[in-house]
Amino acid sequence: MRIENGIAYAAERPIIRVACVRPLAAHQLWLRFADGTEGVVDVTPLLASGVFARLVDETVFASVILDYGVPTWPAAGVDLAPEYLYQQAIRVEEPGGSLVTASA
Repeated sequence: MRIENGIAYAAERPIIRVACVRPLAAHQLWLRFADGTEGVVDVTPLLASGVFARLVDETVFASVILDYGVPTWPAAGVDLAPEYLYQQAIRVEEPGGSLVTASA
């Protein structure tokens, strides 16, 4: 059993966290998860609705940071759930360039 936010759950579920993130061209993110899995997620389908439209600007999209294992765009007030990203990631090797790594 595990307790999360005051709610008791019957089964243990591994916590998914992003360890490294790199913004790529065409609104894609390269990610390395805490379990070592690496992949790329195309965020383009999300940009047509709600708060995610704030990420259409490539400069804003490139400002991604990690906040306790969650890719976050503070200026846009947007973040993406690591669980969603893990499910959507197309597994790849790490591309070249600089990484944004987790500080916590």
